Amino acid sequence: MHKEHFSDTLSAEMREIVAHAQALVEATGGEVDEKIRKARADLQERLHSAKDTYGELGSLIQEKAKVADAMVRDKPYQAMGGTFLAGLLLGWFMTRK
Repeated sequence: MHKEHFSDTLSAEMREIVAHAQALVEATGGEVDEKIRKARADLQERLHSAKDTYGELGSLIQEKAKVADAMVRDKPYQAMGGTFLAGLLLGWFMTRK
């Protein structure tokens, strides 16, 4: 359930960013200055690219989360042991001077 909340929050934030950028593009639609038209065209292109990339990334993250969830459910003790060892190593690296 936690990963669903994270995914929903990430999706909501991304939609908000896209909505703000789209509003900016629409607000500058009547401008005739060449620099503004070029910036507007670049922003639209990047918005389309970001939408495509985000869709692919979101799918990849969900797929990896499902695989990790299945592994933890299949082998819970190995997952706990791996997490414990990772925590030990991280703690050791952080306390080194």
